[in-house]
Amino acid sequence: MNYQAKLLVPFGVLGIRSEGVTLCGIDFLPPGTLTQRASDAFGGQVCAQLLRYVNDCEGKFTFQTRLVGTLHQRRVWQAIAAIPCGETRSYGELASELHSSAQAVGQACGANPLPIVIPCHRVVSQSGLGGFMKQGGGAALDIKRWLLKHESRQAKRTGVPGDCPSSPLHPDFFHAEGEK
Repeated sequence: MNYQAKLLVPFGVLGIRSEGVTLCGIDFLPPGTLTQRASDAFGGQVCAQLLRYVNDCEGKFTFQTRLVGTLHQRRVWQAIAAIPCGETRSYGELASELHSSAQAVGQACGANPLPIVIPCHRVVSQSGLGGFMKQGGGAALDIKRWLLKHESRQAKRTGVPGDCPSSPLHPDFFHAEGEK
């Protein structure tokens, strides 16, 4: 995979994929992956905003994004992007809201190309954390726990739920060309 940057964060290394000035993907890379400086100014901007999120959970993501997915996936990602920082929703709650199934919501979460920006870590099961990164345990759930704890601390510190970076995604980003 060709990355424009590989960013060291407290829970591992993030692989940043972009095309020009558009963020296309964020991947959680395997332990031991070497970091890589941003190859251009846009990659540097993405890295700076992601570091601001993992360091103090402040500001907004302002970079342009591109999402490729089915209509259902994009509807789920839009609903996820609306979950305030420091809060969670269950797969079942989102499924009910979207007239879908919890399993289909979980599959869309697993297909999310922009984790953290589209905060799929805020989607949990009725009885616990649920999965993350198409996995039900191990390092993936450790990352999910870290992200949720980080956002919870920020919400408690400021006293304002949702006082973390929000998704830069305008509703039109969730529609394929010609779809409405």
